[in-house]
Amino acid sequence: MKFFNSSTNFESVLKKYFSFKNETLSLEPFAEFLETIKEADFTDVLNFFRSNPDFAQNFKYYIHNIFRGRPFNLSLTEANILSENAFLPELKKRILNKVLPPVENENTVWYMIDNVSMWPKKDLKYLHNLPENEINEFLHLLGASDFIIRPNVKKELIFSMNILSWRVTGMAMEVEVVRMAPQYRNLDNPFLALQNELETLADDLVKDPEVQLHSKDSRYKQIKIYAEQCQEFVNIAFKNSAKYGISGKINQSLLKIRQQTERIYEIVQLLVIDTDEDVQIKSKQLIFNILNYKSHKNNISDLINDSTRLISHLITNHTAEAGTHYITSNRKEYMTMFYKASGGGIIVGALCVLKMLYGYIPGSDFSHAFLYSMNYAMGFVMIYLMGFTLATKQPAMTAATMTKVLSEEGNAQRNNTEFAHLVSKLFRSQFIAFVGNVLLAFPVALAIIYGLDVFFSQNLAVERSDKLLKDLDPFKSKAILHASIAGFYLFISGIISGNIGNNSVFYQIPERIAKNLSIRSFFGKKFAKGLSKYYAKNWPGIISNFWFGVFLGATAPVGMFFGLDLDIRHITFAAGNFALGLYGKDFSVDSYTFWISFFTVFLIGFFNFLVSFSLSMFLAFRSRKMNFGQVSEIYKEIFRYFTKHPLKFFLPLSSGLDKKADDLMSSTISNKSEEH
Repeated sequence: MKFFNSSTNFESVLKKYFSFKNETLSLEPFAEFLETIKEADFTDVLNFFRSNPDFAQNFKYYIHNIFRGRPFNLSLTEANILSENAFLPELKKRILNKVLPPVENENTVWYMIDNVSMWPKKDLKYLHNLPENEINEFLHLLGASDFIIRPNVKKELIFSMNILSWRVTGMAMEVEVVRMAPQYRNLDNPFLALQNELETLADDLVKDPEVQLHSKDSRYKQIKIYAEQCQEFVNIAFKNSAKYGISGKINQSLLKIRQQTERIYEIVQLLVIDTDEDVQIKSKQLIFNILNYKSHKNNISDLINDSTRLISHLITNHTAEAGTHYITSNRKEYMTMFYKASGGGIIVGALCVLKMLYGYIPGSDFSHAFLYSMNYAMGFVMIYLMGFTLATKQPAMTAATMTKVLSEEGNAQRNNTEFAHLVSKLFRSQFIAFVGNVLLAFPVALAIIYGLDVFFSQNLAVERSDKLLKDLDPFKSKAILHASIAGFYLFISGIISGNIGNNSVFYQIPERIAKNLSIRSFFGKKFAKGLSKYYAKNWPGIISNFWFGVFLGATAPVGMFFGLDLDIRHITFAAGNFALGLYGKDFSVDSYTFWISFFTVFLIGFFNFLVSFSLSMFLAFRSRKMNFGQVSEIYKEIFRYFTKHPLKFFLPLSSGLDKKADDLMSSTISNKSEEH
């Protein structure tokens, strides 16, 4: 397709190509005509054809000539339908098709659209904006206002439905897909029934080319019912994903089944003719449908949204369940959170000293990355297994919990004030966890470095003190950027935890352990059952904490290897490093250094929390098809509640809303338990 001179108008194009009976099969005249009418008033185009019937007849002949013998079933069975069984191959294919469009069969309508319309979406929008009566008149002029009832068109439509039915039946019969909807195991399979009905309809068309469906036709009713049952199969399978877990491959298969059954339903609607008006309406609808499907054929954003939404929903579901443990409801739970955070602070204080000592060991960047990573990873796993708390691990969990509360249908009539009170309980839980971590990390790191000084008669923090304190100055270092990187890793660790939880359910790992003959014969049934429960409860947390440690430990050495100033800053480690920096300086620092370091510790914590919580909320909102505009009133109510009761965001003050807020959360989590 070539670009046209801006001075070219539709009249000159029509006079150039259609002042005579044009026998050409070239698409260039059609492409030029479409480009020029977009720059004109379509009423003028129709007036020209009315005033020049010979031109109209020649144009009609040309259009019929170029469409004659070109099948359009590919535009119905391929366009805007997933073609691969996995996300990455589909993504690669769509990117390649955008950069280098594939070579298509030239004898198809698919090829025509690709070569006539350079911007299908814009052209479709242009047609949609035209007055309906003008579109109808133009189709009548082309002799296309009744083509939906022509035998060759009906044959193409029924053939397209059969192709889709054969494909969808094969996918729906796969063992892993059937497992997602066990309700259909002992029932007549709707996919086979749909296929039989469509094959019968195809046979009827062969016997009688004039066969026509209407809304009371038993064949149409059966096809419609079976298509709806196929859709219900997909809906049940997706719903059961909370119970059985799901893999990327099964998610993609279910999406393909849904798309194809929806397409069958849309096609069969076109064949239903009850009145004379329906002929023109359905003819026009088929044209618009084909253009719409083609305009989305390589849409990457739709692919990403559809393919990742369910997985992110399941991840946040598993994460939300863990998040409930990080929201305190009363003074006892508040203090328990403080004690757990204090335990985490003790371990982190030791990790700060160990990391500093590892830095003195001569070795390559890789060796230091390994040592730092294992230091963090083993420490975080220890914190998790001992039941302690690392404060910044909470936001990724609690964000999913809060979003789950917001999105539950049963909470649609919730009181926003009750939710605001629940947010205050979340915030004060985060606050006391920060306090517990920092209050213990600082003195523990100080005590350990002092003990080493006494034992070895050497202040081991002297060489590192300048760097440790400089890293706590946001004006002399990239402390805020590095804190944000740590917040991103916290978000990723939450995703890992949710993904491991989903995979554990999908692959039935706990059940496999409990019923494993080798484990049961060597260690006994009781041990196998206990190991199964332990795995189900702890494995996602262990893996998530391990990888979080690896990310934190490897960032600085990897950044150094690539010549980038990358590192991480975490509030608890910042508190420990502050202690080591002060001790290395023998506590002889100016007031600016002391107070800027003190302030930066909490600034780091703020950005750890902000980045982690924001990304987690975004993922959770997206997984439940929510947007920030939907909850703007809730944000305003939270702010109003804070201005009225600021202390409730920091201290466990009793309130008359306590019970209602607890009920709001417990009802949500009970729904989750019922799903399992």
